[in-house]
Amino acid sequence: MHKINKLSKLFMYISLLSGVLWLGSYLTRLLLTYQLFEPKDYILKPYVTPENLGGILRILGAAASTTSILYSIFILALIIFLISSKINLKKNGWLFITVLIVLITLPFEIYLMTIDYSIIKSIYYSTFDSHTILNLFIKRLKILGSFSLVEIFSYFAAVYFILFQPLTKRDEIKNED
Repeated sequence: MHKINKLSKLFMYISLLSGVLWLGSYLTRLLLTYQLFEPKDYILKPYVTPENLGGILRILGAAASTTSILYSIFILALIIFLISSKINLKKNGWLFITVLIVLITLPFEIYLMTIDYSIIKSIYYSTFDSHTILNLFIKRLKILGSFSLVEIFSYFAAVYFILFQPLTKRDEIKNED
């Protein structure tokens, strides 16, 4: 990778930091959400009672807010980094594959973020109705099925590409005698 300016380095750092934080919070949020339900039919587990459901949903609403904000920062910083650094994607296959993963998953994640927005709005900005919010969480889990799992593994692959930078085309030095 060629030398990049300080502005590009700043946005690269912001993109990497927000991307890793988003991935961790996304994974945590999914694990917490799946712990609410029985393996089949999305029936609440016995320890989830009407008395504690409101608190649980507020915590998951905070997690939805965090993941939405971090993902938005990640996407914006990545775009600014790509534009400002002017890195040749043909010579940096690892970056090309990483950007491809992000671009392929972007429309699906934006769609899921619209459901997250409804969840956040229902929790913080309108009348708190546990049944409606719970149905939005179930809708989010059902709507794209295993996409969240595929997305997590794809982003772990992107982390591998960023760390080890395979598929980098090196400029060959020509010996002139």
